[in-house]
Amino acid sequence: MSQNLPPVDEARLAAEWEADREVLANLAANGDVARMARPVDVSFRGSEQDFERVLTIASQFGFVELDREEDEDGDLFLFLECVQPVDEASIRALTKKCLQIEILCGVEYDGWGCEAQAGGVH
Repeated sequence: MSQNLPPVDEARLAAEWEADREVLANLAANGDVARMARPVDVSFRGSEQDFERVLTIASQFGFVELDREEDEDGDLFLFLECVQPVDEASIRALTKKCLQIEILCGVEYDGWGCEAQAGGVH
């Protein structure tokens, strides 16, 4: 069951990319090797019903559910994980996928994160 993915607003994509570049710069400053695949988590804010739709679509892209949390304001968050590199092209593709999921499911994409991976030191 494959969904036709909606187009993403270019201004929104550009704004997310600004935030992504900051995260990538911080990772690089910590000795990260961007081409190394590692677990990357993403989060969405929404309702339990929305999260079921998110899981149906996101699982097609290799995401698995990590956790669900409620913050102090009562907002619900769904945390997903996939394994991938964090080079610029991979993160741009990840962000676009997450924004498409946001549009399809009526949730709010809340960003991504991962641990820095230094290469060659064991």
